[in-house]
Amino acid sequence: MHPIIIAPSILAADWGHLHEQIRAVEAAGADWLHLDVMDGHLVDNISFGPGFCDAVARVATTPLDVHLMITRPDHYWPRFAKLAHNITIHIEAQCDVAATLRDIRAAGIGVGISLKPGTPFSEIEPLLPLVDLVLIMTVEPGFGGQPFLAGQMEKVTAARDQRTIRQLNYRIQVDGGINHTTGQQSRTAGADTLVAGSSIFGAPDMAAAIRTLRAVDTP
Repeated sequence: MHPIIIAPSILAADWGHLHEQIRAVEAAGADWLHLDVMDGHLVDNISFGPGFCDAVARVATTPLDVHLMITRPDHYWPRFAKLAHNITIHIEAQCDVAATLRDIRAAGIGVGISLKPGTPFSEIEPLLPLVDLVLIMTVEPGFGGQPFLAGQMEKVTAARDQRTIRQLNYRIQVDGGINHTTGQQSRTAGADTLVAGSSIFGAPDMAAAIRTLRAVDTP
């Protein structure tokens, strides 16, 4: 069983005080920092690109968990290679996803696969042996602050079961509407890596918010 990881999402930070927010959330106990890169095509929003991520990397001391919500991760992932601890791409991307996963891993970077809420878990099953992380989106990706989609817990449980059956070792990450209550639901279903945005950066005490998330019961 993997130890729990709390990965605050920079999407929810106050970008006007980016470096201060990074230092504060790391001091509060963040294990990773989660970076949601959106291109306005795979998801209906544009967030930030390599330059912004470089600005985060200049200050961050914790590993950077890069989530490429873009149609052509095969073309763009090398631009994040120097800063990323993990790079996660989507099964819905318009490229050879398996080949891209192999290329990222060959560069010595942790690699993840993600899927939108409307995509069945069976779509990623053939790729599970290629990855270090499976990211189950618990909101429709694109914007922060959305309500948690409890029905996605079926995919979390499927990821956990397939990991056991196939004797694999990937992490199971959830992202979207994660707070203490939904974090508990996610942990019970099998998640071990919690991405949280508003519930951490919007909290009056980020350290207390992270402690509360980390204290959810193990499955």
